[in-house]
Amino acid sequence: MGSQLVQTLRQGVWASLTGGWYHDPDQNTFNNSCHLYLWMFLLMLPLSLHLALPPTTMALSIYCTSVTIFFITIKMVNYRLHVMFDKGDVVPPSSLSDVIQGAENKSNASDSCLAAKLSIPKEKQPRVSLQPEQELSPEDLSSPNPDQAAPLLLGEQKHVADREIADEGLPSSKGSDEESTDETKQEKQLQQDPNNNSLEVIQERDDPLPHPPQNDQPEETYCSDEIAVVFVDNSGPSARLDENDMVKIIITMSCDAQTAAELEESVKQSILESAQAQMGIDPHGGEEDSIDESSETSTQEKPSRKLYYKLKLFPGKWVNILYDRLALLALLDRNQDVVENIAVVFLAFLVAFLGFILLNHGCFKDIWVFQFCVVIASCQYSLLKVRKGHNQIVAYSRAAYFCIFCGLIWILEQMLRRKDLPVSTVYGITIVLADALKFLRDILVGITYCFPITFLVGLFPQINTFMIYLLEQIDIHFFGGTAATGLHSAVYSIFRSLTALSLLYGFCFGALKEPWDEQHTPALFSGFCGLLVVLSYHLSGQSSDPTVLIGKSETCIVSSTSTQLLSSVFVSGQNFDFNTLYSAIVILYDLLLHLQKEILLSDLVVCSIAYILTFAITSSTVFLSLKVVLYALAGTVGFVTHYLVPQLRKHHPWLWISHPVLKSNEYSQFEPRDDAQLMWFERLYVGLLCFEKYVVYPAIILSALTNDGFSLSHRKKLGIHCDVLLMTVAGMKLLRASFCNPSFQFVTLIFTIVFFEFDCSRASETFLLDFFIMSIVFHKLSDLLHKLHFIMVYIAPWQIAWGSAFHAFAQPFAVPHSAMLLLQTFVTTLFYTPLSPFLGTFIPPGCDDNNLNSIFYEYLTRSLQHSLCGDLMLGRWGNYSSGDCFILASDYLNAFVHLIEIGNGLVTFQLRGLEFRGTYCQQREVEAITEGVEEDDACCCCEPGHLPHVLSCNAAFNLRWLAWEVTTTKYLLEGYSISENNAATMLQVYDLRKLLITYYLKSIIYYLIHSLKLQTWIKDSSITEALVSYTKWHHIERDPAVFSVKIDEDYVHCLQGVTRASFCNVYLEWIQYCANKMEEPVDCDEDSPLVTLCYALSVLGRRSLGTASHNMSNSLESFLYGFNTLFKGDFRIATKDEWVFTDMDLLQKVVAPGVRMSLKLHQDHFTCLEETEEPAILYEAISNYKTSLVICHESDPAWRKAVLSSRDTLLTLRHMVDDGTDEYKIIMLYKRHLSFKVIKINKECVRGLWAGQQQELVFLRNRNPERGSIQNSKQALRNMINSSCDQPLGYPMYVSPLTTSYMGTHKQLRSIWGGPLSLDSIRTWLFSKWVRKDNLTSCNSGVNMEDVDCAGGSSSLSHNPNSITSQSLSLYQARPNRTSHANRQHAAGLVHQIFSTGDAHVCSTNAIYDKFKGMVHPSYSFTYWFPYHESITHLSRVH
Repeated sequence: MGSQLVQTLRQGVWASLTGGWYHDPDQNTFNNSCHLYLWMFLLMLPLSLHLALPPTTMALSIYCTSVTIFFITIKMVNYRLHVMFDKGDVVPPSSLSDVIQGAENKSNASDSCLAAKLSIPKEKQPRVSLQPEQELSPEDLSSPNPDQAAPLLLGEQKHVADREIADEGLPSSKGSDEESTDETKQEKQLQQDPNNNSLEVIQERDDPLPHPPQNDQPEETYCSDEIAVVFVDNSGPSARLDENDMVKIIITMSCDAQTAAELEESVKQSILESAQAQMGIDPHGGEEDSIDESSETSTQEKPSRKLYYKLKLFPGKWVNILYDRLALLALLDRNQDVVENIAVVFLAFLVAFLGFILLNHGCFKDIWVFQFCVVIASCQYSLLKVRKGHNQIVAYSRAAYFCIFCGLIWILEQMLRRKDLPVSTVYGITIVLADALKFLRDILVGITYCFPITFLVGLFPQINTFMIYLLEQIDIHFFGGTAATGLHSAVYSIFRSLTALSLLYGFCFGALKEPWDEQHTPALFSGFCGLLVVLSYHLSGQSSDPTVLIGKSETCIVSSTSTQLLSSVFVSGQNFDFNTLYSAIVILYDLLLHLQKEILLSDLVVCSIAYILTFAITSSTVFLSLKVVLYALAGTVGFVTHYLVPQLRKHHPWLWISHPVLKSNEYSQFEPRDDAQLMWFERLYVGLLCFEKYVVYPAIILSALTNDGFSLSHRKKLGIHCDVLLMTVAGMKLLRASFCNPSFQFVTLIFTIVFFEFDCSRASETFLLDFFIMSIVFHKLSDLLHKLHFIMVYIAPWQIAWGSAFHAFAQPFAVPHSAMLLLQTFVTTLFYTPLSPFLGTFIPPGCDDNNLNSIFYEYLTRSLQHSLCGDLMLGRWGNYSSGDCFILASDYLNAFVHLIEIGNGLVTFQLRGLEFRGTYCQQREVEAITEGVEEDDACCCCEPGHLPHVLSCNAAFNLRWLAWEVTTTKYLLEGYSISENNAATMLQVYDLRKLLITYYLKSIIYYLIHSLKLQTWIKDSSITEALVSYTKWHHIERDPAVFSVKIDEDYVHCLQGVTRASFCNVYLEWIQYCANKMEEPVDCDEDSPLVTLCYALSVLGRRSLGTASHNMSNSLESFLYGFNTLFKGDFRIATKDEWVFTDMDLLQKVVAPGVRMSLKLHQDHFTCLEETEEPAILYEAISNYKTSLVICHESDPAWRKAVLSSRDTLLTLRHMVDDGTDEYKIIMLYKRHLSFKVIKINKECVRGLWAGQQQELVFLRNRNPERGSIQNSKQALRNMINSSCDQPLGYPMYVSPLTTSYMGTHKQLRSIWGGPLSLDSIRTWLFSKWVRKDNLTSCNSGVNMEDVDCAGGSSSLSHNPNSITSQSLSLYQARPNRTSHANRQHAAGLVHQIFSTGDAHVCSTNAIYDKFKGMVHPSYSFTYWFPYHESITHLSRVH
C-alpha cells in the first residue's frame, strides 16, 4: 500500500504539477538525469533571459529562436535514432575483452533477456553442433513495439532455432584458414554419423555486415522469459559420454523478473569461470569485482553485450551508437510522422512566443514571474515526455490551453492600451468596457497561474473535447443549433451558422441603414425577414453531422450492423457473385444520393412558399396591432400543448392521480397484438404542435423584428453594426429553436413578458433582445433546477440506506459542506458541466448475463429508429429536449435511451442495453420501477386509505423525492418475445430422449428425400461401395456407447444392437410417405438404395451424437452436451462413417438440419402428442417449419441475419454457464409488439453519476468491483445509470451508434401530416383530385358509351406510368392502416433478400425503387431502410 501511494504521488501528483517530469527509480541514471536537466533548462531559460535582458524584441527573438532550435534538434535526433533502429545496420562486439567490459557496464535498457558471447581457443572447445542462422534484419535487432516490456534477445526478434543455437555450448572461434578447413571437415563427418540420429547439423553463415570482425562468433544467449532445462544426448546408444561428444542443453525460463535475474547471473558466472579456467585465467582474478558489482544491480541494470548501431551522418560517413530502442523510448516520446513533429515544434514556439510576450508586457511581477516560468516549462516539457498511453492528444492539451489563455490575455492587453474604450448601458447597467476587460484579464491570469493545480485535479478536458463543447455551446445559445456529435460536426455546425449569419447581416444592414416610415416597410427588410425564416427552417431540419448531406452518415443508420449483415451473406455459405453485390452496393449508394436530393428539393419547395408568404406579410402593417393577440395565443397553445395534455397523459398526473386521465387504447390490454392506435388527443397534440411551430412563433418573431427594426432604423442604441448583428443573431436563434423543439418556448415567452413588462420595465431593451437573453437564462435556470433536484434527492437523509456506521457519522458533517456544494452547483450550471455524487451504499453485486442477448437490443434500436421521432411528436414520451435520458423497461429488456439531437423532423439518439437479469442491485432498481404505488394506503405512520383515483399521502410524497418519473406505462415497440424452457426438464426421462432421437432420424430422412441431390447420392458408386455392409439384413450395429434400448426405438434387445430389419420396422412407413410426396418417383421398398442410405445416415447421426457425448449418452448431462454440440454444427465423424465426406451436403443439408428440426418437433410433442405420430401431420409440420421457422445456434450468422431481417419465429438451444449453474435452455422467439414502461430520468443525475465514475475510476484509480458508488439507489437508479456508461466505467451489454430517426418513417404521423411537400406530391395530389374526377364525370355524363368507354378510359389511364404511381400513392395515403405485414418489415430484411438471392435482375434501380416506393415516402425514410456503411461508399466512389 505504501509503495502504491508513493507511486501515485510520484507519477500522478508530481508529474501533473511539472508537466510530466518525475524521478523514475525503474529507469537508469542517464534517463533521469536527462529528464531533470531538460526540465531545468526549459524553466531557467525564460527566467534568466527575462531577468538579464530588457523587455525588447531582441530578447523575445533570442528566446523563441533558442526554444525552436532546441526542439528541432531534439525531434530530429529522436526521429533519426528511431529510423536507425528501424532500418540501420548493427555492429556486434569483436573480442572477449568487449564482452568482459560489457559485463562491467550497466545496461541502459530494461531487458529481461541477456546475451553473453565468449571467444575461446579452438583446442579448448568441446565439439558442438552448429545450426544455420538466419540473417539478422533491422527488425530482428530492435523491438518494433514500444509497449513491449522486454524485447527478445536485447531487442532482437530471432527465430526459435536461433534460441536453441545459443544454448548448445560454447561456440568456436574462427582461427586460421587451416583450422576453419578442419572444422568444416569435422562438420561433414558429423553429418554422416549414423549413430547420432538426433544430430542437428549447422553451418556458420557469413556475416552480412559491411565491417564484420574476423573472429565473430555465434552468441551464447540466455533468455529469462522461460526456464526449462532439456538435456539432449546426441551420442550413440551404447557409447559413453566424454568431453568430445555432442551434448545439447536447452534452457528456457518462465518466472518473475527477480528470479530470472538471479538465475541469469549464476549461469553467466558459471560459463565465464569455465571459459576462463580453460583459457588459463584465474576465475577469481581481476574481473571478480566487476561481476560482483554487476550482480548487485537491479533487474533493469544487468550486464549485457554491447550492440552498436550505425548512424549515418553524411554519405559515406557514419558513427557507432551504443544504444537501444527501449532506452530511447524511456528517454523521449516518439512522434510517428513528420507532421506530428512539426506540430510539436510549432506548439513549443507558440508557447515560448506568447509566454515571453506577456513577461515583456509586465503582466507578472515578483514571485509570480517564477510561477509563470514553471507553467511555461511544464507546457513545453509535456511536448517532449508525457505518459500518453493510447491517446496522443493528451500531450498537446496543456500547451494548447496555455496558448489559448495567453492569446486571450495578449488580446485584452492590446485592447486595454486604447484610450477610447466606450461606456455602455445595457438593461440599466452601466458597463465600463475598460474595467470589464481588466477584470476578465485578471481572471485569465489567475487561471494561468493555477495550471499545475488545474491539470492535477483534471478540471480541463482534453483539447478536442473542449473545442467540441465550446463550439457546440456557442452554436446552441447564439445561433439556435441542436447538438454536435464530434469535432467535425461542431466545426460544420458553426460554419454553416456563420455562413447564414453573414448572408442575413448584409440584408439587415441595408434595411436599417436608413430610417423608414412606420406604414411602409422597406422591401429589403421584408426580404431579410423572408430569408431569415427560410434559412432557419432549412437549418433546423438538417442534422449536425455533415456526412448526412452526402448520403453516407453513420448517424442516420445503424452502420455497425450493415457490414456484418453483408458479411453474413458470405459466412452463411450462400453462393453470391461479387459483381452482383458490387452492383447492388453502387445502386443503393446512387439511390441514397437521389433521395438526399429529394429532401433538398422538398425543402426548396417549402422554403419558396415560406419566403413568399413572409415577404407578403411583413410588407403589410398586420404585425403592428396583433402583438398582444399573438402573445395570448402562444401562451394558451403552449400551456395546453406542453403542460396540460402531457400531465393528463402521465402515469401519475401531477403526482397525485393514480392513473392517466387520457389513456391510450392499449392501456387496459394485457398483450397488445397490433400497432398503437392513434387517439384523438394525439391528433390534437400534433395539430397544436405544428400550429405553434410553424405559425405562432414565426409570427411573434416576425412581429418583433418589424417593430424593433423600425425603432432601430431611427435610433441606434449600440451602433449600427452591433444592433444589426444582435437582431440577426436573435432572430435566427429564436426561429431555429422554435422549429426544432418549442416545448419550453411558451414558458420563456411568458417569463420574458412578465419580467420586462411588469418587474423591470425600465431595464428592457427591445423585445427581440429580451426574448433572446431570456432563452439563454431560462436554459441555465432549467439546468440549475435539475442539479438542485438531483442533490436534494441524492442526499436526503431518509433516502440513504444506512448500511454502515459511516453514513450516520458522515451525514451530519455534510451540512457545512452545503455552502460549497451550492457554489459548485452554480459554477457547473454556468459552464454546463456535470456534478459528482457524494455518498454511496454497499451491497454485493450479482453476475452478468449472456452477451448473445445484445442482438435484441440491436433490433430494438432499429425499431426505435423507425418510430421514435414520430412517437415523440405524438407526445407518447411526454415533454423532451436535447440531452434527456429515458429508460425503457419491460419483462427482460432494460434499455437506456439518450436523446442527443432534436431537430425539425429528426431525432438523433443512442441506445444502451443492460443485462437481462442483471446484478442484485439492478434487480432492486427494476423492482422500484415496476412496482406500483396505487395500493399504498399510508399517511405518515398510519393507514387511513386514500380517495378514489388519488394516491395516498405517503405515495405522493415518495414520488416527489425521486430523480425519475414514469411517463408512459404501455409504450409499444416491435420486438421479440422470449420464452425459454429448461432442456434438462424436457429430456430428464429416457422416453423423452427416445422421442427426440426418433424425431431426429425422421427429420434426417425428410431432408434426405427432399434434397435435390438425392438421385446423385443414390447412384454414386463410391457411396454405394461404402454402404455395402448396410445392405445386408444380418448386419448388426452393436456399439454399446451409441445404441441403447433406452433411447433407440429400433433397438433389438436380443441382438444387442440395431439392424436393417428393425430400422425398417420403425421408419419404413415414414420413408415411403415422404417418397410418395415427391413429384419424381423414387424406389422406396425395403431393399431399395434409398432405404440403405437412410439407414446409413441414421447410424451416422446417432454415432455422431454418441461421439459428441463422449460415449456417455445415458448420462443426461453428456447427452445434452452432445446434442448441443451437434446443434452448433460440430460433427465428429468416426472412421467407419467417413463415406459421408463424399459430399459435404450430406452433413450440412441433411444431418445438421435434422438435429435442429428434431428439437422443435420434440417441443410440439408436449402440446399435440397424438397429432405428431401421424405421418401426414408430421410431414406438414416439418414443411411449414422449414419455411416459417428459423432454427440455428446463436453464434451462427444466420441467427443474426434472421433477427435483423424481422423473421417471425426463431428457435435456438443455448448453453448458459453462470456462477454455480450449468443449464441448457431452449429459447423461442416470437415477433410481436412489446410493452415498455418509459421512465424519464433527471439528465443532471445521469451526467453527475457518469462524471463521478470517471473521477473515481480514472483519477482516483479505484478498481474495486464492489465499490459503493455503483450500488443500488432506488431514488436515483444509480446502478442502472452507472452500468449503462461506456466501458471501462460501465458494463453495458450493447451500445448503439448514434442513430437518427425521421418523422417520415412513422406511418401514423404520415397519415396526419401527409408526407413532405414537394413538386411530385403536389402534382400527385392535383392529379388524384382533378384528373380522376374529370374522368368519372365524363363516364357519368350523357355522352354515347361507344364514343367514351369508361372501362376503356380507365384502362388507358392505368397504362399511363404517372397515373399508376399517383393512384398507388393516393390509395396508400388514404388507407395507411391497411398496409400489409410485409410492408411493415424492416427494409434491411428486403436488402438481405436482394443480396441473398443472387439474382442480377433484382438489383436494378427500378426494381429496388419500386420495392420501397410504396412503403414510406422516400425523402424521409430511405436513410433508415437501407443499412449503409462508409466502406460501401468507398467501393461506390471507385466505381
